[in-house]
Amino acid sequence: MTATAAGTGQITTLDELEALVGTPIPTVADKVRTSLDPIDIEWIAGTPLIMLATSDADGRCQVSPKGDPAGFVRVLDPHTIVMPERPGNKRVDGYRNIIVNPHAGMIFLIPGRDDTLRVNGRARIVTDGPYFDDMIVKGHRPKLALELDVEEVFYHCAKAFLRSKTWKPETWDAEVVPSRARISHTLERKDQPLAEVEAHYGQSYAEKIYRES
Repeated sequence: MTATAAGTGQITTLDELEALVGTPIPTVADKVRTSLDPIDIEWIAGTPLIMLATSDADGRCQVSPKGDPAGFVRVLDPHTIVMPERPGNKRVDGYRNIIVNPHAGMIFLIPGRDDTLRVNGRARIVTDGPYFDDMIVKGHRPKLALELDVEEVFYHCAKAFLRSKTWKPETWDAEVVPSRARISHTLERKDQPLAEVEAHYGQSYAEKIYRES
């Protein structure tokens, strides 16, 4: 182990890591599958929110939330899934990464469920396909979609969500940090009046989420 500026005892080898945390039991170590089971397909159909992880050619990572009505990620076959893109801020960090490094991972979350489904594989960006018309929401057809060739599938245990009490409304406190409008005014829209920024993030913001911004 080596010392760091932020702490001591940095772990630098796999042997050191395993000596400290131990090794998983066989049912955990061997749970990774290479194709989707019918129960995975059912889970994906019930999912309204995923986290998409990508990295660029140098290994710098991005994790982006993607959401739509449950089932927005579609299963084309047990080895292929597809996710429509919706209008956003046009940074498209994850898609930029996929162009230079196709490896991507998804975590599928169902509100109220503490376990999650993880799917990793190789991704590509497409601009049309026979399923595009099936992904129209509120009259808006996606301009592109992300297809993922499944390489790894497994369920992740519930401990993180249980510890954090994620789905316990009585533990929620949305006011613990400033509003999105105040954050934007402080960091991104400093030259705009706060009232104008608050209006931008008001009801009209929610109404235009499927339109190009």
